Amino acid sequence: MEIIIREKTPEESAHTKDFSRKSMVTSRLMLNIENEKLGYTIVDVQPPYEREIQLEETDYGFSGTPPTVFFAEVDGKLAGRIRVLTWWNQFGYIEDLVVNPEFRGLDLGRKLLERGIQWARENNHPGVMLETQDDNVPACTLYASCGFVLSGFDRNVYKAINPHAKETALYWYLIF
Repeated sequence: MEIIIREKTPEESAHTKDFSRKSMVTSRLMLNIENEKLGYTIVDVQPPYEREIQLEETDYGFSGTPPTVFFAEVDGKLAGRIRVLTWWNQFGYIEDLVVNPEFRGLDLGRKLLERGIQWARENNHPGVMLETQDDNVPACTLYASCGFVLSGFDRNVYKAINPHAKETALYWYLIF
């Protein structure tokens, strides 16, 4: 099996329609604060449910430069993508990280994340930040295993999209 992580070429699209965000939610992070430090435990979700987040082509960073996109390919097939950009506060920002379901378990998320971190270092950012949800436990455990620290949360950020949303936005930082 050949795995390649490569930068998107200028003539390529970001391939938004080629990626699936479907996943089964079987657990979530239960937040706590102890000694002024944000922490969490992982708790089961009953009953488990399937979720799918629609991908968008957005450039939220307001830095004036478009995101840099890296693709993961497995044996020549498009398997994953990471979009990184300079955020308004000069951190590198991981705007999107996705691995198609049929390629999960191959460590592609970690490889793409490592490439995003490398990009931030190459561009002299003071660190990397990103946002995910409390019910995306595989992503949260990946970020923690790569040295990211859970630094903030927002319980209402998704309410405008879905007034019944129960997800909590989690903000993770890796400071160099």
